[in-house]
Amino acid sequence: MKVSQPQPVISRRMNWFQKFLLICSGGNIHILRKTPSEWNKFAGIGGIVLFTAIFATLSAGYAMFTVFDDIWISVAFAIVWGLMIFNLDRYIVSSIKKTGTWWNQLLMSLPRLILAAFLGIIISKPLELKIFEKEVNKQLNTIIQRNKTQLQAEMNGRIMQQSGPFETEKKQIAARAADYQRAYDSAAVELEKEILGKQSGLTSGKVGFGTNAKRKAELKEQRRQDLENYQKSVAPRLEYLDKEISKVYTNIETERNKTETFEDKFNGFAARLQALDELGKNSAVIALAAAFIMGLFITLEIAPVLVKLISAAGPYDYLLEKTENDYRLYSKEKIEKGNAGTDWRIEDFKDKLGN
Repeated sequence: MKVSQPQPVISRRMNWFQKFLLICSGGNIHILRKTPSEWNKFAGIGGIVLFTAIFATLSAGYAMFTVFDDIWISVAFAIVWGLMIFNLDRYIVSSIKKTGTWWNQLLMSLPRLILAAFLGIIISKPLELKIFEKEVNKQLNTIIQRNKTQLQAEMNGRIMQQSGPFETEKKQIAARAADYQRAYDSAAVELEKEILGKQSGLTSGKVGFGTNAKRKAELKEQRRQDLENYQKSVAPRLEYLDKEISKVYTNIETERNKTETFEDKFNGFAARLQALDELGKNSAVIALAAAFIMGLFITLEIAPVLVKLISAAGPYDYLLEKTENDYRLYSKEKIEKGNAGTDWRIEDFKDKLGN
């Protein structure tokens, strides 16, 4: 008794939106037209792929806007990125075949699951930055102020290092001038004591401007001239040292202003990632929320793969396998015919040569 094979039901009730979702799922639309019972499953897969691409577009757009600060460049890159993720997800889903044992299917799906999870992480990060934008901006200000403080400390160290020799020489000159000043002051005090008649080891004790007083007055004058001569001799050197020190301060201050201007613009994508990372370390709530958001997008990305993996083989899979097998047999038949024709021509050519 011959068993009749079931004929696929052909339906023409597929609307344009269903067709679009089925195309998004990566399924063969011609085979799906013959298997209406599979439409809901593949439409669901296509919807997930579509929304993943939409989220990827939004994610890339925000990330590029933080980099280029240009809406048109961001939109263009976001569209290209979204289309790339869309096409990649379609390929990942369509490449999973419901053939072989479940373990073989799992092993075949494992690299696709890893790739999908990686894509989920990439998509989630910019969206995390947008969700926590206010907190990230606040943390960015903290990082900027911290960097400025470190910068100021570094600049102060460089000022001390570069101006140190000049400051040391100035201190040495000031110390020498102080020695001359003390010598002059001491001579002035001794002269005053001599005139007033105050008895000491260096005065005569006689009141008035006598011989000892004249000698002490000459000594005082000599000390004054020594002080003035030294001050005059080192004045050009002090002026040079002051200019060099001022030059060091001016150069480093100019560099600091330029660096601070750069620090004020520390709000790019990498800076925001750093701020988000520090927020996660400082706040368990934000870290938990960020982990849930990342987990959500990873789940969304791997969901089509899991659906194809855990779902039982259906009419679509059988028809797809039959179609591919038909093509394999057709190809094998053509190859064998071609080989047979070639062998016949070779034998015929050998017979002609033998004759």
